[in-house]
Amino acid sequence: MTVQTSGWRLRVMRRLHWWPPLLGAGIRVKRMDADLRAIDVEMRLTWRNRNVMGVHFGGSLYAMTDPFYMLMLMENLGREYVVWDKAATIRYKRPGRGTVRVEFRLTEDQLADIRATLETQDKVEPVFLIEVKDDAGAVVAEVDKTIYCAKKSVHAARMAERAQ
Repeated sequence: MTVQTSGWRLRVMRRLHWWPPLLGAGIRVKRMDADLRAIDVEMRLTWRNRNVMGVHFGGSLYAMTDPFYMLMLMENLGREYVVWDKAATIRYKRPGRGTVRVEFRLTEDQLADIRATLETQDKVEPVFLIEVKDDAGAVVAEVDKTIYCAKKSVHAARMAERAQ
């Protein structure tokens, strides 16, 4: 199943770097495929994202990874699914200097696995390993992002149960 993001939605997503948390850190979307299966972001080291040691602030490194897989899954799974960021763990490997980059990729196999799991389970929480890399390709930080996915009908029933 191939999803083609509509023109206006893609234009809005391409301007995601204007969202204040990304803008403030200087995070730029450099690539965004029309089907939202591939997104690349980068962040140059500036006075706005530098810590007291003169390297990238850890919160800015995390912000580079925050919304993208959730948005990619929302678009590619479709409107009959609920998708939320659930959890994240970040491991700093080395100081971030210069420009750092992240590549997000979502495959048809990953989407098929999520859909198949949701045929037999109420929810699925895939974990995506994200690597923040410097100009030399060295890993600066690793982030494990856990994303909650459920069918809207099942999610609504679970929320109604909890409200009682």
